[in-house]
Amino acid sequence: MPWTIDYLRSVQRSVRKLDPQTRLRIRHFLEQRLVGLDGPRQVGEALQGTKLGDFWRYRVGDYRIVCELQDQKLVVLVIEIAHRRDVYR
Repeated sequence: MPWTIDYLRSVQRSVRKLDPQTRLRIRHFLEQRLVGLDGPRQVGEALQGTKLGDFWRYRVGDYRIVCELQDQKLVVLVIEIAHRRDVYR
């Protein structure tokens, strides 16, 4: 069964502010590359630390996508999409 992508409302608002080319690259990565894999852990990296240990990070150019992987439902919940200088603040 394939994984699905879910977005928080705050992510949907922040993505609208990005330029169209960046938005398209991020969308293509999530909906084509990530969902097509057997598991989203193949291309991402787990975040380190006590507060961020449950989240995964994906790189798309200078942007980072922070997600929570829900194995029970096979859902990739996108928590934040931001430029690499701002995403971990």
